Amino acid sequence: MRLGVAAIPALALCLASVPTFASAGWEYPYNHPTRTPIDSAPAAATTGPELADLDKVSAGPHPVKTAFAEDAVEDTGAPAGDTSMLADALGESLPEEGQTEALADLDRKVVEVGRGDTLLGLLVNASVPKIDAHDAIEALRSVFDPRRLQVGQEVALLFQRESGSDRRFMGLELEPDAERAVSVARVEGEGYEAATIDKALERRKTAASAVIDSSLFEAGASVGVPIPVMAAMIRAYSYDVDFQRDVQPGDEFQVMYERYFTDDGAAARDGDILYAALTLGGKQMELFRYKTRDGIIDYFNRQGESIRKALLRTPIDGARVSSKFGMRRHPILGFSKMHTGMDFAAPTGTPIYAAGNGVIEEIGRKNGYGNYVRIKHNQQIATAYAHLSKFGTDMRRGGRVQQGDIIGYVGTTGRSTGPHLHYEVMRGGRQINPMSVDLPTGVALEGRELVAFKHHVEETDRQFAANLQSSQQVAQSVSATGDAEHPDACRGDRTC
Repeated sequence: MRLGVAAIPALALCLASVPTFASAGWEYPYNHPTRTPIDSAPAAATTGPELADLDKVSAGPHPVKTAFAEDAVEDTGAPAGDTSMLADALGESLPEEGQTEALADLDRKVVEVGRGDTLLGLLVNASVPKIDAHDAIEALRSVFDPRRLQVGQEVALLFQRESGSDRRFMGLELEPDAERAVSVARVEGEGYEAATIDKALERRKTAASAVIDSSLFEAGASVGVPIPVMAAMIRAYSYDVDFQRDVQPGDEFQVMYERYFTDDGAAARDGDILYAALTLGGKQMELFRYKTRDGIIDYFNRQGESIRKALLRTPIDGARVSSKFGMRRHPILGFSKMHTGMDFAAPTGTPIYAAGNGVIEEIGRKNGYGNYVRIKHNQQIATAYAHLSKFGTDMRRGGRVQQGDIIGYVGTTGRSTGPHLHYEVMRGGRQINPMSVDLPTGVALEGRELVAFKHHVEETDRQFAANLQSSQQVAQSVSATGDAEHPDACRGDRTC
């Protein structure tokens, strides 16, 4: 009789009663992706099956559930304790007779990660033999990097009661994020094995609308729009809008986006922007996410014209223009000198994006420019980026980049008085004003594709109106009753 055969199913049974272990920290997602949300859908926290085609899901009053599981397990409606379903889900055979009773003796001890703690230290302090702790952590690395544990994270340690007061370490469980749980189980004669259980997520469409008093970010926060969604919206509009100059108090925005929730109502992650509108100086600019019959996903205006252009107006998020193109008194040299680009002041480490597709012509240290990158986009147009603190991953001379790839990070190298990006646009080898560059639009839908898009626009309008009304009703309810009576998953999120 091998106890190890039933170990992982037993851990899976335990997971049904594990509370949600929310990570204490949050990491700005645009420090890592190398593509714009227009080019690719946001990646999930872990690699898994491809999401359902959202554009093929018909709208209805009930949310659509999409299951995520490494072994594509569907919800059969079986009770939580159905060992047959759990054994199948983990690809394990059922416990032999008598083994389930032995595993019922597992004791559970929950420990919390404190500042400066390591997983090895937590296990040893909980009386786990050091060799067992080391082996369990090595197994865990195949599904989760223990260095990514956050302060406040809870880890459940499982022990089997033996004769007297002795206890034998059998494994551990934790939830790295709202989407999945991971476990490590002892396998007799084989050390430890790790497993991941992905949770079924429910997709909900959420809509919001607000008047801009100071900044678009603050307006979004006032109606509960997550920061990553606002950042994606800014990047989508960066072809046409200079957010440092074009947005004024009294302008408005609207947005409809996706959010994914676990069965217990915890927000797991944000999805795509489905619709957005910016009203600047009385002029409304709309965008609709649409998948063409060729499988291309892009954003289009109401007329079916792609909003994609050759270059981004601003290759950086959330920065302010600190110096424009033209003659100025140089802050270091002390005399008037032509400023051949635009400066965007931003904190050190802020990601810098490739303004367009192209090939890296030059990368490295360049006199007063400090760390410098120049990208050739076609026979006439090139862009340059200076004063970087460091370069993006795998950036090299001759390498190809796509619009939105992270090519480096803001710094203050070279002749610089503070952290900022110096951005240049060159035509025929001469610097020109980045704000005066003619940016031709992308493709325009025609024929049957345009007819299909028009139907999509009508349906999106209907969904936005319905979701916005629902969100406003929730917001009024929260305002009247207070957060204390609102579900935990929606606290502080007026659009939930």
